[in-house]
Amino acid sequence: MALQRCDQDLLNALNLVRIAKLRLQRMRDDGCDVLIAKVFEICKNHVIKVPDMSGPYYLFKSRRQPSTTSNLHHYKNDYFLNILDVQMKELNQSFDVENAELLHCMAYSTPFSKFVAFDVDKLVRMTKLDPIDFLDEVESSLRNQLANYIQDVRDDARFKELKSLGHLCKQLVATGKHMTYGAIFKLVKFALILPVATASVERVFSAMRHVKPDSRNKMGDQWLNDRLLTFVENIYFLVLILVKSISKNGH
Repeated sequence: MALQRCDQDLLNALNLVRIAKLRLQRMRDDGCDVLIAKVFEICKNHVIKVPDMSGPYYLFKSRRQPSTTSNLHHYKNDYFLNILDVQMKELNQSFDVENAELLHCMAYSTPFSKFVAFDVDKLVRMTKLDPIDFLDEVESSLRNQLANYIQDVRDDARFKELKSLGHLCKQLVATGKHMTYGAIFKLVKFALILPVATASVERVFSAMRHVKPDSRNKMGDQWLNDRLLTFVENIYFLVLILVKSISKNGH
């Protein structure tokens, strides 16, 4: 739910992902016994029969074929660890090492609180992650431009109330500074166009699992887009319906 928030900043989002990975790994290492104990307690409170975990596991309750697998091994390895591995895999695919580093670098260009997070080394590292677009940029020249840029925007009152990279990009164009600081403007645009860079994309992919489950796998692209729009931005549609209702009733 935290990753799906529109106002989630990159560093906090990445920190949440890191914590989730750590907790999943700890659960994988020593969480099975705790979970089984809780399940047994629930079963005991509700008078539910539990299997002998040290006893043999029989597939489809068939006892004709001998079993070499215990109930504990089956539930721990085939279910518990398998589910945790799937969750870890999804997190690692969405936030691999390179993407995580890129997101960290981008976070240091945000204009919050007079660019308090600004870091020259991180932004220079960001250009090395995309060497093709910054092939003509010499590192010493880039560092000098970054130093001039941060002093300029911190002293300029027009950049004090910016809330996002999108607002920063617009203000750079409005003030003509995108021409003076061409490399920095390119960095800002680079940060904006990367789909992995925003938590809003994660919101859409998370929503897609609800809108297009297995039972609707033949849904057309246009129908999917329309449903996703109303699902993700539901608050705006609720406000629109409320306004129309009030207008219709003459209140």
